[in-house]
Amino acid sequence: MAFDIDMIKKVYQQVAERVDAAREVTEKPLTLAEKILYSHLWEGKAKTAYTRGKDYVDFAPDRIACQDATAQMALLQFMQVGKNKVAVLTTVRYSHLILTTNQRYY
Repeated sequence: MAFDIDMIKKVYQQVAERVDAAREVTEKPLTLAEKILYSHLWEGKAKTAYTRGKDYVDFAPDRIACQDATAQMALLQFMQVGKNKVAVLTTVRYSHLILTTNQRYY
């Protein structure tokens, strides 16, 4: 499931109405981060305005991105419990393992 066009279309078809619902509930303009988060609420459309640092919110991500330092532990835990497939499309970025032209190893 590296590229699931139906899932992508479904997510983006819901964004506008979910952002509109969040604007109504919060009664303010939203930042890009708020638009992304409110459009991925587990419950669907926003029913309440959330306060940063105070409220607990459940999200339904359509993709998860991990960086190399934390992804190793997550992958190890999946292997230890016998999981060979993730529930949500996941990408691991290994930026610290890339040799660039200005690095020299002696």
